[in-house]
Amino acid sequence: MISALVFADDRAVGYDDLETARRAVGTTWVHVADATDQEIDAVAAAFGIHPLTIEDVQTGVRAKTEEYADYTFVHLKSVRLTPGETTFEKEVATSPLGIFVGRDWVVTLSLGPAKPIQRVMDAAERGDERLLNRGPDFTAYRVIDVIVDAYFDLLDEVETDIEEIEEEVTVSTDIETLEKINDVRRDLLSFRKQVWPAREAVGILARGDPPQIQAETEKYFRDVYDHLVQIADLTETYRDLMSGARDIYLNTLSQSTNEVMKVLTVVATIFIPLTFVVGVYGMNFADSAYNMPELGWTFAYPATMLGMVLMILVMLLHFHRREYL
Repeated sequence: MISALVFADDRAVGYDDLETARRAVGTTWVHVADATDQEIDAVAAAFGIHPLTIEDVQTGVRAKTEEYADYTFVHLKSVRLTPGETTFEKEVATSPLGIFVGRDWVVTLSLGPAKPIQRVMDAAERGDERLLNRGPDFTAYRVIDVIVDAYFDLLDEVETDIEEIEEEVTVSTDIETLEKINDVRRDLLSFRKQVWPAREAVGILARGDPPQIQAETEKYFRDVYDHLVQIADLTETYRDLMSGARDIYLNTLSQSTNEVMKVLTVVATIFIPLTFVVGVYGMNFADSAYNMPELGWTFAYPATMLGMVLMILVMLLHFHRREYL
């Protein structure tokens, strides 16, 4: 879907025809959401956009900023968390976004819905003074800003998952806890691959390298750059937290295994002397040359059982004092 606005005389006017919007006096903003091949070709032809930049958006290459003769091309990716195969699994979904900044025009090209960008365009239609008559580079800044704000939203969701995991990891050795940890680590790694290139791309704009970026707009791009630096730092911090949570989980699992082994060792230790006693008196030598006189004793059986019970009690008392139990 193609939407076209022209900022002029402190108001935004919508246009249905691309050529008319391109020739109109003022700053022209064309936004294409859920772009089809026909819409992409029409916009590229109207604004003289190079096919290679269109291909970059369609193939979803890493974020970057490139300068061309008549415009500056910025490629970013919007991100969001989507449900995975299991109830607790989430995946980082990305949607490529191309921003083309010309002398008096800006084109935003998205292969997905791009609702945050649509909100900016709706604000412009309502007469947002922060957009009107401030140039195409400022419009590009507002678009990039809402994309970066969505990065913070994703980190907020991840932070909630991290808090739940930190509560579980010290009390649970369930395999699902480890799967949650690994899932968050994968999400953070995937997100990191989007943030670092985006920081480099915005850094070029913050320095004012492209001729389409006005000096008074550079400070706004520097603000976005600072946000991306903060996001990158938070991503690394959360990855460290998940590494620590995994270590705690493994230590808890090892401790639980040690407790089980301790109990099994105590039980085995108790039964070793009992097995010895039973084995000795299981040798039936009553009719042999080497007679066992206690076999003929009337109280031999209850005495043996009482002796074994006493052995058990003595060993349990010993293990209790050593805090093995």
